[in-house]
Amino acid sequence: MSVITVALAGNPNTGKSTIFNALTGARQHIGNWPGVTVEKKVGKVSKGGRQINIIDLPGTYSLNEYSLEEKIVNDYLLREKPDLVINIVDASNIERNLYLTLQLLEKNVPTVVNLNMMDEAKIKGYEVNIETLGEYLGVPVISTVATSKKGISQLTDLLDAASEAASTKTGSRLWAEYLEELARLKKSHKDGDPEGEEIIEARYHYINKMLDKALVKDEEKVTFSERLDEIITHRVLGIPIFLGIMYLMFQLTFAWVGQPVSDWLDGFVNGPLAETADGALAAVGAAKWLHSLVIDGIIGGVGSVIVFVPLIFTLFLLISILDGTGYMARVAFIMDRAMRRIGLSGKAFLPMLIGFGCNVPAVMGCRALDSEKDRRIAIMIAPFMSCGARLPVYALFAAIFFPGSESVVTLSLYLLGIFIAIIMALVFKNTLFKGAAEPFLMEMPPYRIPTLQTVLLQTWEKGKGFLVRAGTIIFSMSVIIWLLSSYNFSGAAEEINESLLAAIGGIIAPIFALHGFGSWETGVAVLTGILAKEAVVSTLGVVYGVAELAEEAVEAATQLQASIGAVFTGLSAYAFLVFTLLYTPCMAVIGTFKKELGSWKWTLFSALYPFVLAWLISLLVYRGGLLLGLG
Repeated sequence: MSVITVALAGNPNTGKSTIFNALTGARQHIGNWPGVTVEKKVGKVSKGGRQINIIDLPGTYSLNEYSLEEKIVNDYLLREKPDLVINIVDASNIERNLYLTLQLLEKNVPTVVNLNMMDEAKIKGYEVNIETLGEYLGVPVISTVATSKKGISQLTDLLDAASEAASTKTGSRLWAEYLEELARLKKSHKDGDPEGEEIIEARYHYINKMLDKALVKDEEKVTFSERLDEIITHRVLGIPIFLGIMYLMFQLTFAWVGQPVSDWLDGFVNGPLAETADGALAAVGAAKWLHSLVIDGIIGGVGSVIVFVPLIFTLFLLISILDGTGYMARVAFIMDRAMRRIGLSGKAFLPMLIGFGCNVPAVMGCRALDSEKDRRIAIMIAPFMSCGARLPVYALFAAIFFPGSESVVTLSLYLLGIFIAIIMALVFKNTLFKGAAEPFLMEMPPYRIPTLQTVLLQTWEKGKGFLVRAGTIIFSMSVIIWLLSSYNFSGAAEEINESLLAAIGGIIAPIFALHGFGSWETGVAVLTGILAKEAVVSTLGVVYGVAELAEEAVEAATQLQASIGAVFTGLSAYAFLVFTLLYTPCMAVIGTFKKELGSWKWTLFSALYPFVLAWLISLLVYRGGLLLGLG
């Protein structure tokens, strides 16, 4: 079977991912480009007895190699030489998009131009003459509306012809004249810079010449996006609207959608599943230690985390919807004024928003910042964003100590993380990284209704990491915690209070004696949380259920809640949640620190200072609450 390679290239926010998903469906995998942590998407399609590999190249505005994404695209085109490049152009923002198109064609890359978002172009009052545009470019031009799959079949047909499709209109007289003019300018350019000012001007001159003939604009038309932005990005209303949307998001997660499903799953795991496992082990005469390992260690540990999967997937689904509508870009714009006061631009808030899903890509996303100073500050504050892995901890404690107010408690933690991140950025800007703030330049994509397929795929990509960790790290940690809780230093079976685990926790517990949660069980949970934040809940599930769960598997959840309720008060529970929010990020984030900061000194600093900060702030919360009579 012959193999054909097709690459998708285009600016960010052109619908490239939607088209990639439409062409490949579930036949795709996601990894990283060799040597870098930028995401790489590859899909496979079989047509006409051939395998077609479809590569979704990183979104980029040009091929000038100023950014990492530009270097990746340039390097790929130079080394891999794909059989066909489908250049996806936002028809509603055609002038800016065509700059990349010209650079692709100048490299003699076999190209088909795909004018996407034709519906949005029409809304803006644009009419594009595809035939005229194709004549100027010298390559085929097709139109699509990817969100409704209009024109996707025509794009799919191109995959059959692959590189032959790009050669059907080569030799255009207009395009040949442009190349001759460009060659003359490059030859006469004194410093030999292939991207000098004259070259850039020549490209935009040709783009304007094309659009004078191929594009008709209704200059007076005001779009829905422009009208809505007058409200959404209003300097007074913008932040209250943002807070209201976040509150609604948590209400959907904890009260209306995620929690009811989570309660059902909790009943299944700690009811029929635990009872079945208990009965099966008893029937085969399993040893007491094996019985305890399965019921207390695995089901008590992993099960206590798995029940929060519906909450996490609901939250990721809502974040994916907000991202797909174009609202997240507006949040960065709204926060620009606040970020500007601490020496950063609103662009630095984008990685922080990503951190609501996972702190690892949030830290990676900081490389998009133009200033090295801004990049380092953003990396060191990104982990204060409350990632999905912390959500099970919030959900468990909020359900026990703040029933009916789970959304408010969780929202307060998310907002506290943002507030602490801003304060620390201000501290770093005036101490470790002094300098002026960078200007804020960012594209505002139009508001869109995201496609169901794209939203579901993004939700799955974000959420499956949690499932993988539950099946690997959390499973391993649950077994280790059970083992340590079942034996002492001599290797003899002991009560949990005399176990190795209790001894380890007892060393850590005094650190939190003034915080209201200075028990050895909490100390162990804090320690395992550095490996993975989800492990906090699984650890508590093991240590508080190890004595009774084997006999009363059905009452596992009730037992866990009762045990935690006996150790914490409402005030100390909230102080513990504040500590969980702020302290040392997980090992995956620390490893990413090393890659992005390139220094063990900065990595260790970035890992240790949050612990000290979390200790101080959670102490302030608890002791301050006692002074106010909240204990």
